[in-house]
Amino acid sequence: MTVSRVPSPRRFLVCEPRHFAVQYAINPWMRPDSPVDIDLAHEQWQALIRAYRAHGHTVDTVEPAPGLPDMVFAANSAVVVGGRVFGSLFHAPERRAESSHYDSWFKTAGFDVHRPESVCEGEGDLVWTGRYMLAGTGFRTTREAHREVQEFFGHPVVSLTLVDPHFYHLDTALFVLDGRPDGNIAYYPEAFSPGSREVLARLYPDAVLATRDDAMTFGLNSVSDGRNVFIAPRAEALAGRLADRGYVPVPVDLSEFQKAGGGIKCCTQEIRS
Repeated sequence: MTVSRVPSPRRFLVCEPRHFAVQYAINPWMRPDSPVDIDLAHEQWQALIRAYRAHGHTVDTVEPAPGLPDMVFAANSAVVVGGRVFGSLFHAPERRAESSHYDSWFKTAGFDVHRPESVCEGEGDLVWTGRYMLAGTGFRTTREAHREVQEFFGHPVVSLTLVDPHFYHLDTALFVLDGRPDGNIAYYPEAFSPGSREVLARLYPDAVLATRDDAMTFGLNSVSDGRNVFIAPRAEALAGRLADRGYVPVPVDLSEFQKAGGGIKCCTQEIRS
C-alpha cells in the first residue's frame, strides 16, 4: 500500500547565477574548456525557484558577487539548525571569499554566525536528519569540523567517509526524504567506505537505494519537502522508486550546473528556524 506523504513548508536561500562559469577545476566534473551557457543556466535556475514557490516554499536570495562563479551553490555556505548558523571555510582557495558574503546576509537577517576553525563546506557535507547530523568527509569537510559541529549544535554527529571523487560532497550521494526524527533517506551505497555503508544500513534499513546511473545524473542532489522531491529528470530509476514509496518526483533540469559538479541541492540552502 502506498503511504500518503505530507509536505512541510520550507525556507530556502539561493544565489542568482549571474556570474556562474567554470573557470577552474576543483572536482572531476569541472572542465574549464567546456563553456557554460549562462542564459540557459539562468533559465534553469529560475525554473527551480518557480518550482519551489509553486509548492509553497519561501525563497530568499543573496546578492551574487563578481569573481565568485561558484557562489550560486548556496548549500555550501552554511548549515542552519534551530535558527543557529554554522558557517563555512572552503577547502579550495578559489571559493573562500564566498563565506563573507553569506555571513553578511545571515547577520543582516538577524542570525548569529559561527565561523568554523576547520575546513567545512556547509550543507555540502552536513545533512540534518531531524535527529542527528550526517557528516561527510574524505574530500572536503574534515573530521575536526565534525567535532566542531557537534559542540556547536549539541546534536549527535555521524561521520561518513566518501570514497569516490565524483561524489566529493555528501549531498551528491545522499539526501533526506522527510526531515523528521523517524524520517528516511535515499543514498548511493558505493559512494561510501565499507564501514560507512554498514552505519547507514543500520540507521536506515528501509532507505531508498540509488544506482550509480542515478547518482551520476545528480539524482541524489535532490531536495525533499516530505512529499515532493525536486529531482534531476534523468534520474528516472530513482524517481520510480520514490514514487513507489509515495513521494512525488518534481523534475527540474539543472544540467548546466552539472558542468561545475552541482545540482538542485547544491543551489539550495535550507534555513531551519
